[in-house]
Amino acid sequence: MMLITLALLMQEAPVLGPIGRQALPSKGCAAYLWNNGPKRQLVAMATAEPGVIRLHLDGKTVDVARAEARGAAGFGFAGTTEYRGPDVMAVLDMTVQTRGDLSGGAVVPAATLRVERPGRDVLVAPVAGLIGCV
Repeated sequence: MMLITLALLMQEAPVLGPIGRQALPSKGCAAYLWNNGPKRQLVAMATAEPGVIRLHLDGKTVDVARAEARGAAGFGFAGTTEYRGPDVMAVLDMTVQTRGDLSGGAVVPAATLRVERPGRDVLVAPVAGLIGCV
């Protein structure tokens, strides 16, 4: 399934940028999510507790707090989580799978990250990644 954003169709620069290298949280779990483009970049990190998602929007790295969560995905994460800040809303839908060859985490084989901001185009990006826990 291919998801195309209006911004990409209009040949504007994508709204999500790389967040750079991120450390494991001091306790609990974090989901590290990469884009599905030809040059994979880490574009989001969500923590189970305190429940924030880190994104890079328009040249700035921002942390947005969890507002709602529905369904269980595992490792402290919901299947669908909504994050809201004063000028951004992000919705992360993800599937979590455990594997015998991983300890202290899991894989996120498929996820969708939707970013909405007032007066701007909505970005929908397919992402995938790993969950690491301390």
